Amino acid sequence: MHAPTFQPSPATRVFLPRLLWPLVALLIVIVAVATGALLWVSRDADRAAALAARERMQAVIGMQLEAYGQTLDASLKAAAGNEPLGPAQTGAFLALARPHFDATGVFTLDAEGRIVGAEVARGAGVRPVLSLDTAIVADLLGRALLDAQDGRATSARRTAPPKLAAIDGRIVAVLAISELHAAGGALAVGLRAMNREELAALAIDQAIGNFMVGEGPIDDPARGFDIAAVDGQAVYHVAWTPERPGTSWRGKVTGLVIGPAVLALLLLALAILHARRVSAELAQTQEHVQALAVSDPLSGLPNRLLFAQRLEQELARVARTGEGLAVMFLDLDRFKEVNDSFGHQAGDELIKAVARRLMSHLRGTDVLARFGGDEFAIIQPGLKSADGAEVLARRILEAIAEPFEIEHNAVTIGVSIGIALAPEDAHDRETLMRLADTALYQAKNDGRNRHSFFERRMDEAIRMRKLVADDLREAISGDLLDLYYQPIFAAERDEVVALEALLRWRHPEKGMIPPDRFVAMAEQSGLILPLGDWVLRRACLDGRRWPGLRIAVNVSPIQFRQRDYVDTVGRIIDETGFDPTRLELELTEGVVVEDADAAEAAMMQLRAKGVNLALDDFGTGYSSLIYLRRFAFDKIKIDRSFLESMEATGESAILVHSIVHLGRALGLTVTAEGVETKEQQRFLQALGCHQLQGYLLARPMPAAEIDTLLGARRRAGAA
Repeated sequence: MHAPTFQPSPATRVFLPRLLWPLVALLIVIVAVATGALLWVSRDADRAAALAARERMQAVIGMQLEAYGQTLDASLKAAAGNEPLGPAQTGAFLALARPHFDATGVFTLDAEGRIVGAEVARGAGVRPVLSLDTAIVADLLGRALLDAQDGRATSARRTAPPKLAAIDGRIVAVLAISELHAAGGALAVGLRAMNREELAALAIDQAIGNFMVGEGPIDDPARGFDIAAVDGQAVYHVAWTPERPGTSWRGKVTGLVIGPAVLALLLLALAILHARRVSAELAQTQEHVQALAVSDPLSGLPNRLLFAQRLEQELARVARTGEGLAVMFLDLDRFKEVNDSFGHQAGDELIKAVARRLMSHLRGTDVLARFGGDEFAIIQPGLKSADGAEVLARRILEAIAEPFEIEHNAVTIGVSIGIALAPEDAHDRETLMRLADTALYQAKNDGRNRHSFFERRMDEAIRMRKLVADDLREAISGDLLDLYYQPIFAAERDEVVALEALLRWRHPEKGMIPPDRFVAMAEQSGLILPLGDWVLRRACLDGRRWPGLRIAVNVSPIQFRQRDYVDTVGRIIDETGFDPTRLELELTEGVVVEDADAAEAAMMQLRAKGVNLALDDFGTGYSSLIYLRRFAFDKIKIDRSFLESMEATGESAILVHSIVHLGRALGLTVTAEGVETKEQQRFLQALGCHQLQGYLLARPMPAAEIDTLLGARRRAGAA
């Protein structure tokens, strides 16, 4: 009975994953790439700085070794007297070189460069710890000076690259100079120990911190270098703590990177929280909008849209299970009076109260909806027979008939109910709702405050309404209607004194349609106004052909209640040039029953123009005598229903007798309709009825046949 709750749409449910998580992933990738690049660049910078420090250390050691070599070279030149070194200068060389080197030696070379002799000197008072033999010299100097295979010199005057070496457990600076000439020469070699303090001093000069000399090979070549022994094995290594600029600026840049990254993550988190809140608000708004779209804002009940959806679902279940259902359309009676008397606020409160009272009489499976205004609808599923729907309808009629307390006022209303059944009446939603509406219309026409089941005869009314709505307007504008005329005869003589205009509609597909099938629907649709104008205009135009005869035209109460109706009649009379004294407008009690004062004023204006007025269907209402006394009618017409079952001594005969004498007493013309037998004619003539009309005398006929009838009567009278 209640509108269902709504879930956020799929678009709302996937909003965050599709929009936010890609942004999160992108941010993470950017931070990861930036961090990786930072680490890679900083590590590369650290390594480059370490290698640069290693090169500086090697360079400064090399410079120191070069200085030692220059000392050795100076000693060599002093010993040789700036001449090529030969064996004769060995003693002088050793003497000069001894103060500067731990060991020196001269190797004599023959003409082919082979070592043929050697003299080694060691520092005074120093225990000989170094031995300089050919193998050691060859290994220390490398193949830059000697070929290890045959011991020959390979350059004319060359200083071998100085180097550090490990000899007899000590770190030694090794330098070598060779002198060659045609008669042979000598190779001078100097060894000088370099202690840790000397190497550390060199490191300090180059701003290399934590310098140390360790044993064995170095584990990280970027942090130092090895000092190898004669056999090539690393005995010592020189190491230090290299400068790490990458680490230094990584600490600085990391803050710059991590800070914005953290800030971005925080902003993203805030964006996610905001997006979640916005998404929730959107979902809530969407749910609210959807609820408004399918519910009535005043009563909270489902509206027509949701009702139609639920009906579709229930009809699908009917198709599966074979169970029945009923669709009820409800229209409150006298609701407009409540609005007019107590105001729209009271009307709204009444709608809410009606909704609550209806809900209290429905099952949980029933569906109650409000279509707007004072219209409600009910789906009653699981119906075994029509009796269940009738029981519910009666229960609703009784419930709504109970007074409502609205703003401290007791308000009494009623309800009209139209019922259509599935699958008996229809299987589809649109047809079922249309049939329920048709049944509701029938209940209202039958007197309101009642229920009515749909019947097949009502379908014809539906089709006729559609036909009127679709085709009648075109027929009016296209002059596709016809007027038939039924002669009205003087009762005492066989003479036509008037013609009543009767509307006919010759439909191109439906054939001839009598007025009782479409005039009422024209009144409901509003087409009665142009239709009435068309009838009056055509009757006036045709009436000019029959001078001396009155033309009677029926007037709808809706026409007569129009404020400009009198002006419309005057305008049509002027346009057609018709004599207004020959025009007779036939009115029913419905014309004057709603607003007697306005009706009386309009009738006086019409009489002032010379138009005659007749009260049609006299005797079928409740206040005809009052109308006769108040309103200025010229004629009364006895309804045909009094003549259909009249007997000379019956009650109908007595009523007809009374009406005729009343009319004559008031000075009114009395016309009897529906005369179909000779007995009726003689009886009415005997009563003193002025005019007779009916099939016994003449049927309605087109204007051309009226011409023929009148012409024949004139010829007969002349004869």
